[in-house]
Amino acid sequence: MTATNQGMNDDYGPLTVLLGTWRGGKGQDIAPDPDGKEQNPYYESLIFEGIGEVDNAESQHLMAVRYQQRVWRDTDDKAIHHQLGYWLWDKKSGEVMNSFTIPRGVCVLAGGSAEASSKKTVLDVKAKADDEQWGILQSPFMKNNARTLEFSQRLCVEGGSLSYEQTTLVDIYGSVFEHTDSSQLKHFIEDK
Repeated sequence: MTATNQGMNDDYGPLTVLLGTWRGGKGQDIAPDPDGKEQNPYYESLIFEGIGEVDNAESQHLMAVRYQQRVWRDTDDKAIHHQLGYWLWDKKSGEVMNSFTIPRGVCVLAGGSAEASSKKTVLDVKAKADDEQWGILQSPFMKNNARTLEFSQRLCVEGGSLSYEQTTLVDIYGSVFEHTDSSQLKHFIEDK
């Protein structure tokens, strides 16, 4: 696997709209709690950087966008989530992928589709534990205590706004819980 052509003239297809820095203060996290559920309003930063074309086995050509997501709880400014990953686009198959890891011992490779027009781009991806194509890998501790069963995400960019909704199905505290996150962010342009 090699990454090439790191210039901004690359064709990132439906991922083009992601490039740059996004900030938001309207996030809502509904997370599992031993007594039921916990709701956390949050603010966040998402940074997307194009890294160019990635070639696999000289026959698959992906466009890759590296990203970092950082999330803080509104009530106490405590960091509650950190995620590193890549959005990938396969022009030939039309597939998009979100490959990411979080520092809890969980890695996800979610795949799906993109719908793009001149006004709006929607990326939909899904993964399931033990799925051979779009799967979830987790540490022994997480498998035994907070097993992630499924992940789905719908990300929409329209104008200077990015919104997403995602659901992580988790087997935790003796039951299966739908851990949901939703947020709205604005494209951030730094003063030079």
